[in-house]
Amino acid sequence: MLRWLGRLFGVLFALILLVGAAVAFVFWHFDRPGPLQSETIVEIPRGAGLSAVADRLAEAGVIDQPYLFMAGVMLNGAQGSLRFGEYAFPASVTGFEAMEIVQSGRSVTYPFTVAEGLTSQQIFALLIADERLTGELDAVPAEGTLLPETYSFVRNATRQSLVDQMSAAMDATIEELWRARAEGLPFDTPEEAIVLASIIEKETGVAEERGEVAGVFVNRLERGMRLQTDPTVIYAITLGRVPLGRALTRADLEVDSPYNTYQVAGLPPGPIANPGRASIEAALNPTETEYLYFVADGTGGHAFARTLDEHNANVAEWRRIQQSQGDN
Repeated sequence: MLRWLGRLFGVLFALILLVGAAVAFVFWHFDRPGPLQSETIVEIPRGAGLSAVADRLAEAGVIDQPYLFMAGVMLNGAQGSLRFGEYAFPASVTGFEAMEIVQSGRSVTYPFTVAEGLTSQQIFALLIADERLTGELDAVPAEGTLLPETYSFVRNATRQSLVDQMSAAMDATIEELWRARAEGLPFDTPEEAIVLASIIEKETGVAEERGEVAGVFVNRLERGMRLQTDPTVIYAITLGRVPLGRALTRADLEVDSPYNTYQVAGLPPGPIANPGRASIEAALNPTETEYLYFVADGTGGHAFARTLDEHNANVAEWRRIQQSQGDN
């Protein structure tokens, strides 16, 4: 009897040693650098269990032994905390580190950049073309309700969620900047400020000019002069759906539209694009200036003038530049 008990204890002890050695080996393997040669991105689908996660990581070269990875995860009690998403794994990542990455839920993010001055239709076209996004879009929002900047999203985020971010960002921006506006502006509402900002945005791409362009428009509004700005005529023709694709003609300046500021006094009835923060700031805090006119100067900027005579001279110079460029 004692001999039999001794043998039983011997077997149990051997099993304990064997299990202990196996566990030690799993932990050793789990903490050693993995086979991955360079950073790689792996998508873990929604609903994937531990086995599916291990297979995905093995296929991507993040780990080399799926069963040992599964054992390591289970020994750490983490099999129920792995989360779906798209994750970046650095070179030589250990099994333990890979487990923590999938536990974190910190998916890879991508930038979605909206340039200043795009119309809502153009922004929607960009969203639809981005295959990393999913879902349908609601109706195209009004011009001037989406803030151009760079947004971050994870793969398979909905397109509408980005639109909602842009809308919330614009609301927050105009609320902030409206409180810091200059006194005595010739408009009364944040909505009108966005209208003017959209015109400024389309008139100049030179950051240093925004304040002066805003000052010219404010001066004209205060004097009851028509704004006479080409971008509003372009919007009157296209409604922001497609580029005009040609130069404006004299006939275009006669188009019957409330957006045609050659024909209608004051601001148009709505924005002609989605202005960025800098143009909104310029509209609300324009440069104090005596200028009433400006025209392109051939360098990407504009020549400003106080009087019509000065302006006509600048226009003549611009036409000479255009003719010279045409000859070349």
